[in-house]
Amino acid sequence: MAITFFVVPLWATTLSITVPAGEQVDKIMNLKVDDHVRIQFNVLGTDNSYISFSLVYPNSTEINYGEVSLFSYNFIGDTKGEYKMCFVNNDLVDNKLVTLNYEVESYMFGMPQMQFLIIFIAVICVMMVAFYSLLGPHS
Repeated sequence: MAITFFVVPLWATTLSITVPAGEQVDKIMNLKVDDHVRIQFNVLGTDNSYISFSLVYPNSTEINYGEVSLFSYNFIGDTKGEYKMCFVNNDLVDNKLVTLNYEVESYMFGMPQMQFLIIFIAVICVMMVAFYSLLGPHS
């Protein structure tokens, strides 16, 4: 089950992923340059519930974070394209359940897109009021 929230400059997704024994499950994020990403996941189960996790960038660079059961990572997309989260279950007997949360926030001109849009709208409103007061009828 996936829950995705879209607010123009920010989207967050929560997933429950079952990674079958001895298999790999990949999740793709399409990012733009300067998108800020936060990935968090937890492998549910016994004390030995680990999963191998790696992140593959659009240029095929792969960063392997090894065997983890609880993971949190923030990064800024430096390349536009598909970023692939790879979950590998090296256990040949048990399936692993992973709860994954990730959010992506877009930035414009070095600031969060929502903040930029609010400032832009405020500037337009001030300009409209100034324009009206300068060119409007004076009594």
